[in-house]
Amino acid sequence: MNKKRLLVTAGGIALALSVLAVTLASCSGGSTSAAAPTTANTRVSPTWVTPDISGTTVSLGEDVVKRKVNVDFQLPTDKGTAYFMAYEYGGKTYVRADVCVPCRSVSFTLYKGTLVCDSCGTVFKAVDGTGVSGGCVSYPKASVPYQTVDGKIVMTQADLITAFANTLQPGLP
Repeated sequence: MNKKRLLVTAGGIALALSVLAVTLASCSGGSTSAAAPTTANTRVSPTWVTPDISGTTVSLGEDVVKRKVNVDFQLPTDKGTAYFMAYEYGGKTYVRADVCVPCRSVSFTLYKGTLVCDSCGTVFKAVDGTGVSGGCVSYPKASVPYQTVDGKIVMTQADLITAFANTLQPGLP
C-alpha cells in the first residue's frame, strides 16, 4: 500500500471515529453527576419511589421529586394497581397517570419537554400530557391535582384514581 493511500485511509478512519464519538456523546442520556440532571437536553429515566399512604391521602417528598426529577409510584386499589409519575419540568412539578394504554407500559422518560414511552416510543407533551407522535397518542396522560404541604406533594386517592381512569380512555375528559 502506498503512502498516499495509507494517509487517506487513516484520515477516513479518524473522521469516522470522530463522528462516532460525537454521535455517542449526543445520544447518551444519563447523567453521571450526583446532582439532579437538567431536563433541557438530558434523558431522565424514572426512579420508582414508595409514596406515603395515610387514609385517603397519598404524599411524596417534594425534595425527592426535585432531586430525582422523574419518579414513578403506584397505588393499590380495589380494581388492581394504578400507576403514576411525578416530575419536574420548567421549574414546575407535574403529577400524572402513568400508563401507555395500548402497549401497557408504565414507564416514561422525560426528555426535551416530552414524556417518551419506554416501551413503544410514543411521545407526549410534558406540560399537558397530550400526545405528539406514536401509536398511543390517543391516550393522553391525565393530570392529578395536588397541594404542597410541609415539603410534601399531597394528593387524594380519589383524584389519583380519577386521573388513572381518565388515562385509560381515549382523549381527555
